[in-house]
Amino acid sequence: MVFQSYGLYPNMNVYENIRFPLKVRGVDPATHDEKVRRASAMVELDDFLHRKPAELSGGQRQSVAIARAVHFNAKILIMDEPTAALGPAETAEVRHLITQLKAEGIGIFLISHDIHDVFDLADRISVMLQGKLVGTVNKADVTKDEVLAMIIMGKHPGEVTQDDVKELHDGA
Repeated sequence: MVFQSYGLYPNMNVYENIRFPLKVRGVDPATHDEKVRRASAMVELDDFLHRKPAELSGGQRQSVAIARAVHFNAKILIMDEPTAALGPAETAEVRHLITQLKAEGIGIFLISHDIHDVFDLADRISVMLQGKLVGTVNKADVTKDEVLAMIIMGKHPGEVTQDDVKELHDGA
């Protein structure tokens, strides 16, 4: 799980933040260095291992959080608003990393309110409204307007009319 707030320890450097879960889970200390270096290389943080989180950009902090999650050979990552509160350059870094992880076969469960993140990064989209599942669709089979209608109106793509689309755009 990768949280929106990063969950990093401010008094530890990047290396120590990535290594910490290994220590907690009792992983053989002789393997820590290799595992940390492999995870940091995956997220392109090799040059930042001795920096503290306060010295990193938001995108780099998110990368540290992702590195901690993937060094246990994770098959699936749950990412809660991974680009929230990031600037454009940092958002691009995290999006690139998500795309890279997907290409490596890691499943990503992306929780996001950003329709651009959803359409740029997801293959399937599940929409909830007031705590209830509206539906799950393949991104290739829907438009942004249909997904917005699911989010705002609770309508399934086949139920969306031109009047609904107009209302979505007029209300924005």
